[in-house]
Amino acid sequence: MKFDGTTLHKYTKEKKVGEGTYAVVYVGKQEFSHRQVAIKEIKTGLFKDGLDMSAIREVKYLKELRHNNVIELVDVYMSPDKNLNLVLEYLPCDLEVLIKDTSVVFKSSDIKSWLLMTLRGLHHCHRNFILHRDLKPNNLLLSPDGELKLADFGLARAFGSPNEDLTPKVVTRWYRAPELLFGAKHYTGAVDIWAVGIIFAELMLRIPYLPGKDDVDQLDVTFKALGTPTEQIWPNVSSLPNYDALKVYPLPSRQELRNRFSAATDKALDLMIMMTQLDPSRRFDTTRCLQDDFFLEQPLATSPKDLPTKSSGGDEKRRKTNA
Repeated sequence: MKFDGTTLHKYTKEKKVGEGTYAVVYVGKQEFSHRQVAIKEIKTGLFKDGLDMSAIREVKYLKELRHNNVIELVDVYMSPDKNLNLVLEYLPCDLEVLIKDTSVVFKSSDIKSWLLMTLRGLHHCHRNFILHRDLKPNNLLLSPDGELKLADFGLARAFGSPNEDLTPKVVTRWYRAPELLFGAKHYTGAVDIWAVGIIFAELMLRIPYLPGKDDVDQLDVTFKALGTPTEQIWPNVSSLPNYDALKVYPLPSRQELRNRFSAATDKALDLMIMMTQLDPSRRFDTTRCLQDDFFLEQPLATSPKDLPTKSSGGDEKRRKTNA
């Protein structure tokens, strides 16, 4: 893929669909193919050096990551006002929209399919030594044919050097792993696995699993649900910067988790437990998750084309009335 800055005339911006402090997102078209695309225009003038590091990272990593479960970066160009434009495949819906829409019915096989596609995309990131660091339902986008794709790589980071300090101020709070809450500056792909485990729980519950009000409350909410980590279950945890004056909660029993996730099979519960181990070294990695028996038990994962989704007109497939 070549980005040469000469492609401005190839795209038209038709409708603004989102705006943040640093970027505006449009739905547009690629003129020669009439393909619908999303164009993320990043306001370079707001930054001292002309460009936000998150934009540079997003371009760099999306150029490297070509996978069916990672959003496609189609092109990059500079507009006349010197703003950077990322042309991305257009994905009309995200997983958060479906989770919140209680008129859309989820089958256990649907949840299995979304989890499988998330893990496949994440496995591709990790085998290319890239941490996503911001996995959450509204960064898991859905294509019209049902494929789930990891998006928003603004916080992504290459990993590989064990001595390099990383910031713990990553991942949206509700999906932030305990080691990040404790201020760890050295961590692994286990932070992404934790986030996916929490998303798995949210798909089953249809509400956020660990919704902390602030960083301090997030620690309390997390450990009230999953137990307070001790040296016995997580060696050297007490040496992490923010590990102090914690309220001690017991680890939940299997029956407590079974009551919490009453519709989950034993294998579903087993996998979620291994994705949300407090000690990051005990969490499954993407390979182990993808090989888990959960994906082999009946019912098998729904084919992407048969998953519930929203059409561009706002009509949902598989509402309660026609499930």
